[in-house]
Amino acid sequence: MVERFNDAGTIEGYHAHVYYDAASRPAAEQLRAGLDERFAVRLGRWHDEPVGPHPRSMYQVAFAVGELPKLLPWLMLNRGELSVLVHPLTGNDYDDHSRFALWLGTPLPLKLEVLRRASAD
Repeated sequence: MVERFNDAGTIEGYHAHVYYDAASRPAAEQLRAGLDERFAVRLGRWHDEPVGPHPRSMYQVAFAVGELPKLLPWLMLNRGELSVLVHPLTGNDYDDHSRFALWLGTPLPLKLEVLRRASAD
């Protein structure tokens, strides 16, 4: 039986989405500062209201493929009680946020229909 495997070489980078609420925002701020100090990342804006497929307040952290082996273990050890979604950038937003996603902490129910609609346009 021949199986089709996805080529990891198609990954152009990664996003981490750090979710927070009013009570956990100070922890999210501390984590953000730690990421900025230690890694080559692009920090996205604070979204205090849900946006796109994200059901809670969050900010995005964009980083290159080469940062993953350093950044991911650091996130595992330092995210505290925050939920973090890490996903690759393959050009397929729906699969990136669902099939290829990695959750640190409690997974949140994403509004994936937003991505289906966007990819159908």
